[in-house]
Amino acid sequence: MNMLKKVLIGLCATLLAHTAFADSLDKSKISYLGPIAPQNQYKPYETAQQKEIINNLLPQIAKDAKSLNIFGETLKWQPLSKVSRLTEPGLQAIKFSFSVDRFVQGDLKIQGIETASVFINNVAITANDKKYPLILATGDHKIMVITEQVSDWKKVTLDFEGKSEHDQITITTDKYHPLTAKQLYDAKVISGVALSPDSKQMILSSKAYNDKSANKSIRTAQLLDTKSNTVRYRWEDGKASNFIWSPDNKKLVYLSNGKLKQLDRKTLAITMLSDNLTSTSGFEFFDNDTLIFNWNKSAKKDKSLTKHYKGLEDRWSYARNSNQVHLLDLNSGLIRQVSSPKFNHNLEDHNAKRGTVLLSRNPINYAAPPHMITKLVEINLKDNNEKLIGEYRTFNNAQYHKNGFYITAGPAFMNGSGQNLPKNMLPNNYDSQLYKLSFNGKDVTALSKTFAPSIGRFEVLKNSDVVLSVTEKDTKQVYLFDESKNSFKKLKSKLDIVERFSLSKGKRPRLLYTGTTASKPQQVKLLNVYKNKTKTVSDSKFDFYQNSEIATLEEFNFVNKNNVEISGRVYIPHNLDKTKKHPALIYYYGGTSPVTRGFTGRYPFNLWAANGYVVYVLQPTGATGFGQEFSAKHVNAWGNYTADDIIQGTGEFLKAYPFVDANKLGNLGASYGGFMTMLLTTKTNIFSASISHAGISNITSYWGQGWWGYLYSGEASKGSFPWNNTKLYSQHSPVYNADKVTTPLLLIHGNEDTNVPPGESHNMYTALKILNKDVELVEYKNANHQIFARDKRFHWWDTIMAYFDKNLKDQPQWWDYLYPSK
Repeated sequence: MNMLKKVLIGLCATLLAHTAFADSLDKSKISYLGPIAPQNQYKPYETAQQKEIINNLLPQIAKDAKSLNIFGETLKWQPLSKVSRLTEPGLQAIKFSFSVDRFVQGDLKIQGIETASVFINNVAITANDKKYPLILATGDHKIMVITEQVSDWKKVTLDFEGKSEHDQITITTDKYHPLTAKQLYDAKVISGVALSPDSKQMILSSKAYNDKSANKSIRTAQLLDTKSNTVRYRWEDGKASNFIWSPDNKKLVYLSNGKLKQLDRKTLAITMLSDNLTSTSGFEFFDNDTLIFNWNKSAKKDKSLTKHYKGLEDRWSYARNSNQVHLLDLNSGLIRQVSSPKFNHNLEDHNAKRGTVLLSRNPINYAAPPHMITKLVEINLKDNNEKLIGEYRTFNNAQYHKNGFYITAGPAFMNGSGQNLPKNMLPNNYDSQLYKLSFNGKDVTALSKTFAPSIGRFEVLKNSDVVLSVTEKDTKQVYLFDESKNSFKKLKSKLDIVERFSLSKGKRPRLLYTGTTASKPQQVKLLNVYKNKTKTVSDSKFDFYQNSEIATLEEFNFVNKNNVEISGRVYIPHNLDKTKKHPALIYYYGGTSPVTRGFTGRYPFNLWAANGYVVYVLQPTGATGFGQEFSAKHVNAWGNYTADDIIQGTGEFLKAYPFVDANKLGNLGASYGGFMTMLLTTKTNIFSASISHAGISNITSYWGQGWWGYLYSGEASKGSFPWNNTKLYSQHSPVYNADKVTTPLLLIHGNEDTNVPPGESHNMYTALKILNKDVELVEYKNANHQIFARDKRFHWWDTIMAYFDKNLKDQPQWWDYLYPSK
């Protein structure tokens, strides 16, 4: 009897495995359009251009419009259920949207249509035995069918056959839809801005992607009037860049494919200035008739059998290239090199009134952390005399002001002149400060000693006030430093993240900038610096996200065991049923910078929420933007404070959000955050699945083999080395504690990562495999520290979601599809 029962169970399982779970689709929720151009003598399939004709019509069919105008006739969409006629001349189209709440596989079966082109999300799909295979990620999808031969519309039916019982789709007629990966990656973004000196015109450079362009971005640039947004000129080829305005407001100079061109603002006439300037960058007007710029020359390829290293920098592929600063006389075309060929140079600033150029260079010097040195020099163009301003272990940028220089550097600049810490603490020099330095390089004034934000890019106005881009907690803001009052004033950007900006430096300076909030996509704004008033130039929400469902954002901070407030935020999926338990993802970085509040990016929190996950992002101890003492705790810690903050923060998050399932928590981070993920798997079992991207498993091998490992460690492990602090380098390295891991772990790495070499993931993978732990390793071919290419990015995002779906939702099908066992 028991044997018979087993046979019957096995037979049922076999039958289920081969059963198609069919679902007939409701015709009342499928839209119909037709007849389309019935007067056409030939249908597309009867021509040599069938594919092109259909693809040309597709974008208009895909739009969420109630009607379509074709050859002067307005056609209205109607439900397919209302179509009663047998056939129609010309073409017809049907479309419908549907949603899936998990990864789904199945076939779309269309009957009654003899000739048709079928698309899902604008991508053509081909029938296999009269069935159209569908592989569907969580979210909404759109099917479009352009028909050419139908003998009886009453007999047209559409069915979905799922591979398994759970493979189901739900047709939706809702106006609003969850965010999609394509939306976040492909939508046009403003990638560059340039404001004219008189603020009357602006350049907006953009990039976008689509299925046809694949990994190649679609780039354009436009010259517009700032008042009316009227387009005055447009560059379509995407090669125009490095736009600069002449000081007299009359001309616009730009690079295009190695050629330097000039556009007359009044006549729009174009003049060729030079057609031989490949590998140049950073063009600026020195005066009305002269340009200053960087010119990089690649080193000759070394064909010898060996490479004799000249220093640690020689591991960098570009170390032997030559970067020099040049002047270009626009009247004669003569080019003059102003920097010494003995060293590589960076252009810091120039001063036409003084007739000088300010340069920085980095001669090899490992004597003290961070094991590099910067020399700041001034070149007098009249006699070519070089004056050394100073040598610094910490240095970022320099610009002229009326009585000397503004410098940004870490707190330790010039013997700790900017340091504001207890005596027993070492500064984190990634926490950038602002200084004023005299022309002789000896007298220094620390301007931001008590200013908590970390200072990035800055621009000096004519009156020596300064516009500064800063990291302020988890935002990026713009401040004005008033030199006369020696004070900082926050400008009203009305955004969480100011991405890039261009400044006009006249009597009434304006700031043109782009940015986002955590819940709102990119906007372009124009700000009056001294009146502190803002106007919106463009908003991508109306073009790309108007009907998108976006997660609800809540601030969530807690006080850690050291009585320090730890900032965070929570993304709650749209219309989440809070009477049920839901999985959650915890994200962090833990390195020297916070996880900022961008709308999208490499780690798209809003997309994760659209996939049904509550997302908690926290800013553990050690990040810049929260004050010097907070960031200094990063030095020689390697997870000490950070791990405690993440563990405690996760506990506080669970208390505050009772609809989160404490048994379905995932955690992930990248680079230093990947190190933190590995470290956490050795310290806690509160997580059910963990992902480390490009993480560090052995602090010693990262220090010795990463291209910049010794430089980063010069701050993160200041004064500590494998020979004088073995405990830090070993016991803080996750691989030395691999036997303590109990959480399933996915390791992701680019196989060409030069920042954190892939061996860091291999170390941990080898250890956990030998220990028979639950571990996966995925390497992306031809990828470095980050995943940029569109096809790789989508696959990478899918890998992350599929792994968490498998471990946190008990849905292994997506992962098994991406990474089959055989």
